[in-house]
Amino acid sequence: MRMQALTRRISGDSRPKQFCPIVGRKTLFEQTRARLEPLFARNRQVFVLSRDHERYYRGQLTEAGESLSLVQPVNRGTGTAMILALVNILERDADAMVAFFPCDHYYSCDDSFRATVRSAAAAGRQHPDSLVLVGAAANYPEAEYGWIEPEQDRFHSEAGPLFRVKQFWEKPPVHVARELLARGCLWNTFVIVGRAATFVELFRSQAPQTVTSLRQAIANVSLDSAYHLLPAVDFSRDVLTHVTPRLQVLRDRTSGWVDLGSPARVLATLMQNGIDADWLTEQDGSISNPGERTVVRQ
Repeated sequence: MRMQALTRRISGDSRPKQFCPIVGRKTLFEQTRARLEPLFARNRQVFVLSRDHERYYRGQLTEAGESLSLVQPVNRGTGTAMILALVNILERDADAMVAFFPCDHYYSCDDSFRATVRSAAAAGRQHPDSLVLVGAAANYPEAEYGWIEPEQDRFHSEAGPLFRVKQFWEKPPVHVARELLARGCLWNTFVIVGRAATFVELFRSQAPQTVTSLRQAIANVSLDSAYHLLPAVDFSRDVLTHVTPRLQVLRDRTSGWVDLGSPARVLATLMQNGIDADWLTEQDGSISNPGERTVVRQ
């Protein structure tokens, strides 16, 4: 909702930000696909989409090739979307390693990001009973991000130092964010890697009804009717916070990750990275204090 004024300015409608060319000429969804293409063959890619957004992504999937597109009838939260992908993947490959990527983020260095993903995958193979999260090195006390507090002890893995996850902090007050920054805590990028079977095991421990219902719905080709009966499952709140002993975090220091969650952050990202945006001009683009409600003047 915070981005609607900006997406209307750029695209003329209130489309979700991932289908909007906010940074550069391609949409964030297209940029995410391009960023990941060197890592994953198209027949190993899965897109989890929403039926309500079809008019925005239809044309962007024409070159998806052998990729698998899963369309959700309604939104039932991040966790439900992930379970839908996992159940489909496990039908094809019971030993699959899986990585999840939001498509509304920005990276200043794609090569560095890809190197971090390779390291996370190596760590996931080395620790098959754990999930590996990617945590971005924090450089200021951001109150609008989720934070990961790592344990002090660390593993020495092929991928570099891995830390057990001690606690999650979701959008803490600024004074708490300052303390987390001082303690070396990390921003949660929501990029997470692990065995598909491990993901499903942890989902089953916290949302068993959803796992069972989606498996039955896919087997019986009745996804629409099942989805409308499912409770919402938020991956961070309903799953991750309850399974921290099974989580590890890998630090990403150099990819320049940013969650484009507000117009203020978008403008700061453009300026910090020297990016020119066609939709922004000195005459008609302005923004309020990032700490206040954001307003884009048109």
